Amino acid sequence: MKSASGRWSSWLAFNLAAVGAAVGLGSIWRFPYLAGTNGGSTFLLVFVLACVAIATPLLVAEFMIGRRSRLSPPAAAGQVAATFGYSRSWNWIGVLGTVAGVLIMSNYTVIAGWVSAYAWKCASGEIMGLTRPEIAAHFSDFLANPWQVGFWNVVFLALVGFISARGLNRGIEIANKIRAPGLLILLLALVAYALLQGDAERGLTFAFQPDLSKLSPDLVLAAVGQAFYATGVGMAMMLAYGAYVPGNVSLVRSALLISASIVVVSVLATAMVFPLVFQYGLDPAQGPDLVFNVLPTAFVEMPAGRLVGTLFFILLVLAALTPSIAGMEPMVAWLQQRRGYSRSVAVLIAILIVWFLALGSVLSFNVWKDWHPLAWTTLFQHKTVFDIVDFVSSNVLLPLGALLTCAFVGWRLPASFDQEELAVDAPALRRLCRILLKFVCPLAIGAVLLAAL
Repeated sequence: MKSASGRWSSWLAFNLAAVGAAVGLGSIWRFPYLAGTNGGSTFLLVFVLACVAIATPLLVAEFMIGRRSRLSPPAAAGQVAATFGYSRSWNWIGVLGTVAGVLIMSNYTVIAGWVSAYAWKCASGEIMGLTRPEIAAHFSDFLANPWQVGFWNVVFLALVGFISARGLNRGIEIANKIRAPGLLILLLALVAYALLQGDAERGLTFAFQPDLSKLSPDLVLAAVGQAFYATGVGMAMMLAYGAYVPGNVSLVRSALLISASIVVVSVLATAMVFPLVFQYGLDPAQGPDLVFNVLPTAFVEMPAGRLVGTLFFILLVLAALTPSIAGMEPMVAWLQQRRGYSRSVAVLIAILIVWFLALGSVLSFNVWKDWHPLAWTTLFQHKTVFDIVDFVSSNVLLPLGALLTCAFVGWRLPASFDQEELAVDAPALRRLCRILLKFVCPLAIGAVLLAAL
């Protein structure tokens, strides 16, 4: 099998790509509504701890495996294992991650299509002037139309495919160099607007004032699960990106940068959302409806709401773009290395596979909304295709892949592996990563897995 084709052009390019892979809708869309339904500030505190102590060492482990093997994720861990005389069966780490990534992308790109549609709806003025009940009905009508939902899914997938097909340096790197400052500028502008025009005191108090009385096992599990979701641990995309990393790059610093970026963006997104929610008398615990029902209500009623709403949904499109590219990279890399396809052909095949699987998610909100294909089971009896894909990928495949990663790097591989791959980092950091991978991470992942099942 051929080694990974291409290298990141610089340390900055790699870190922008890695941060771009992780900082997405999980931070800007999912985090605020989870914080709203789990007590705000306490959830944030546990989330920060989970990112540092659990997600960061797992990111380091995936980077190490990818860089040492220089192969696509489905073959990476097995190659590393073979060099130490172990079975290539450890390839299940990358196989599970690649499958999970494809399944997650089949849902993720559908939601990205929603935000793309709403960017247009705000920009064109389509939802301006609607009343609160009409805004809720408008979103329901949008979901009920499979042609509209499917069209915007295709639009978003086409953009992802175009950028990815241009390659590592001419496509992915350029997209991240444009997306990173663009996302940050938009986010900061919207935060400033929310703090000036919204109820900043109530919103920030709800989000950031510590209240340990809210602490509970369910909150901890939700925060740890969000740390996995936000960083993309277990999706094999960091295995893929790690294969392109030069040997002199500090993987620990890169992983810490990713976790820090996720925390910062999540905090900024929270500071943007809750002042507006409280200013307009809306419910901060609205769940996923927060973005498509609650906030559009605020945009309609606020000064310059059309512009602010358009910028907000463009922000979400940018947030969804580079994680989608990264989520497909494991399959693209495998098709190139294993099957010998050109980059363009590999990207086209990956896009078509994700699109085909996404049809089930598109139809889950309209034609198939009352179809529960696994109704004969207790666990899935009320779940649609979208729900089943989300549950299996996020709550089963990702935790299993992460557990295998802990077992492989923390317990199976010798300490010399860490010393070689993390040679530019302080010995104390190397030892800390290994301790966390051996003990803390497996316990946290196991708890999330058991809670889901």
